[in-house]
Amino acid sequence: MQHKAELKRLQGKVLKGIQDLHYFDEAGFTLTPSVPYGWQPIGQRIEIPSSKSPQLNVLGFLDYRGERFDPYVVQGTVDASTAILCFNSFAEKLTKPTTVVLDNSPLHTSGAFQAMIPKWEEQNLYLWFLPAICPELNLIEMLWKKIKYYWLPMDAYQSFVKLEETLFHVLANIGKNFNISFQ
Repeated sequence: MQHKAELKRLQGKVLKGIQDLHYFDEAGFTLTPSVPYGWQPIGQRIEIPSSKSPQLNVLGFLDYRGERFDPYVVQGTVDASTAILCFNSFAEKLTKPTTVVLDNSPLHTSGAFQAMIPKWEEQNLYLWFLPAICPELNLIEMLWKKIKYYWLPMDAYQSFVKLEETLFHVLANIGKNFNISFQ
């Protein structure tokens, strides 16, 4: 409960214009489509193409209002140095004090990442780590769900090039053609 109260306090600062609040996380995309469930007429078979492919990893900062999304796309492995580069780039764009909500993944708890926190705080970028038992408090998780289950059409999985094109289109249009709201 105290974590929800702290988030409400941070969200109140956003609504007053005192600071910004963003949610950070990573998600992977491959040619294995995300299908939570499906139905088909009795006796008919519906097949969804699926194959092995490289993975596109998206690291992203989503603002509390769902209006601004800063994605960083990496093909292949993501490690702490990748996350640090993303946070450095994000920190350079800040116009007011900003808190970033993130989980306690090994990327974020590594020595190299933790060593950067004082530098980011000098740039008015503050980190707020979620407790391990509360992933639902990281609103960017809802964005990943929207992308994977609603905004990526089935034909995006025809080829890796098509997946990449479609994913980049979605990422570039979050807050424009693809909207999400938490208020």
